[in-house]
Amino acid sequence: MTIHTIDDLKMRQALPLDVKVRMTQQRIREWVNEFGIDGVYVSFSGGKDSTVLLHIAREIYPDMRAVFVDTGLEYPEIREFVKTFDNVEWLKPTMTFKQVIEKYGYPFISKEVAECVYGARKYLTELNNSFMLGRAEQSRAEQSRAEQSRALSTLTDTKSYAELVDMLKRKMRNREGGANQRLLIMLGELPSKSKTGIIPDKSLFNQKKYKFFLEAPFEISNKCCNVMKKAPAHKYGKETGRVPILATMAEESRLRTQKWLQNGCNGFEMKSPVSTPMAFWREQDVLKYIQQNNIKICSVYGDIVPDYEGEDQLSGQIDICDLGLSDDTRKLKTTGCDRTGCMFCGFGCHVEKESRFVRMKQTHPKQYDYIMRPKEQGGLNYKEVIDWINEHGNLNIKY
Repeated sequence: MTIHTIDDLKMRQALPLDVKVRMTQQRIREWVNEFGIDGVYVSFSGGKDSTVLLHIAREIYPDMRAVFVDTGLEYPEIREFVKTFDNVEWLKPTMTFKQVIEKYGYPFISKEVAECVYGARKYLTELNNSFMLGRAEQSRAEQSRAEQSRALSTLTDTKSYAELVDMLKRKMRNREGGANQRLLIMLGELPSKSKTGIIPDKSLFNQKKYKFFLEAPFEISNKCCNVMKKAPAHKYGKETGRVPILATMAEESRLRTQKWLQNGCNGFEMKSPVSTPMAFWREQDVLKYIQQNNIKICSVYGDIVPDYEGEDQLSGQIDICDLGLSDDTRKLKTTGCDRTGCMFCGFGCHVEKESRFVRMKQTHPKQYDYIMRPKEQGGLNYKEVIDWINEHGNLNIKY
């Protein structure tokens, strides 16, 4: 069930910035009225979005608490920037990123695809345990690899494949777990859709093209964010009773759009209440707010400048916006990073015009060397992983 429509979101996204600011302020007030000033906190990542949110919140409530999750994956500049703010509590995850990828897998393509692949591969192993291999006298790791290889080989046999699909659908009808559904989606035997049932573009939900990951010599999963960020925040909320205010925006992903459609900005009725008072903002709103209010942001972003890309500008030509004779509606951009999430995250890297890894090689060579180095040399083996994805997925992730 949803409380908003896509049209509602589009209408709010089209509002002037000053109206959006007032609406965001009102959402924050409503959240504080419900839980009290000591019962809430701003989830502060040190990125430009959460910097804007903290600025708006502390304009109303100067003593508003902020919480920073120090995952070890942030740009070094981000950590130093966060240290310049007062009243910020620092949290840490219980696992390192290296431990997460060794246990669950690498974060590549998208959260939805990685979750589907992880569940499908896990279920292939379970199928083999139950129906194909029995109990082979091998080590657990060797058995798992052998089971996955055996299961995948059956997909080339028409009869075995048909039997597998039929069994999966039968088990799914009997409600024996979502892993059946994930594997069917990966195999292209079941359409995938958003939780709201709204599919703006079916091709976006087509995960059959990522079926090649079922045969990867490494795992991919969506577990990283859960372990590194959400778990420490959840533990903090459980121990303190405080509920978060996040700077996430609906335009950032389909999942965040769905959340807003379901709950609006203030999810009072959610099992774990969350406020997203900037959900209807756009990237350009954030940049304009920073510029208009002369807010200091982390140095890793560089400067905020007009985005001339795509404009037919003549050398030396004076624009009427430069003369102050017209409202400047020109788009803005940052000269450095455009996003500053986890440095090593691979979600979305396959569609980037300017590769985050190429940029990291230039700006943070030590971190770049660490992730690209082979595991046996103490690194994270990204080079080998990316090479395999490019070769088998016909992609062009640059590094």
